Amino acid sequence: MKHYFNPMSRAVTTDWMLKELDVQHEQILINFTSDENKLPEFREINPMGKLPTLVDGDVVVTEVAAICAYLADKFPEKKLAPEIGSVDRATYYRYLFLAGNTIEPALSLAASGVTHPEPRSAGWGDVPRVLATVEAMTPETGWALGEQFTTADVVFGGLLDFSISFNLIDASPKVAAYVARIRQRPCYRETHSVFAEIVGDE
Repeated sequence: MKHYFNPMSRAVTTDWMLKELDVQHEQILINFTSDENKLPEFREINPMGKLPTLVDGDVVVTEVAAICAYLADKFPEKKLAPEIGSVDRATYYRYLFLAGNTIEPALSLAASGVTHPEPRSAGWGDVPRVLATVEAMTPETGWALGEQFTTADVVFGGLLDFSISFNLIDASPKVAAYVARIRQRPCYRETHSVFAEIVGDE
């Protein structure tokens, strides 16, 4: 299994996921400013030329949530996802897909000073509704699905951590406390050290 990675990319989240699973893999560092010779080969694997990318035999998986979901289901004994068919699976999927489909585009556009002319027609709506949803879905205690830490926390919590670090949101006390719990996880601390130094969290 190969993980195409850079510590200052979205691949920091999938690196964290791999560490939580404690599974053997090859880490392949991609530096878009200096690895010109690697990039054509990488684009053959992922035409988007984006990180993260996971290659597992003949399987290529891209996108943070998709990689994390794939890994959680590949290693069910690690219990980072509800059992397939369980009632918790629907809530789990909501956390996974909300992060990349709704929260990130809304906050990214807002940070660039862009407002969609008709928020009702945009899949991510608008920032006030996104923030209200984040507040409603952030757990008061524990983790997204209860007492058990899962991939939902890696994906949803990881994006909230990024958003706070880069001042994309003003975190409420509840959201700040949830992110603080995430930052105490040993695997998070191991994988986010470079990231934390750059954004000044350490």
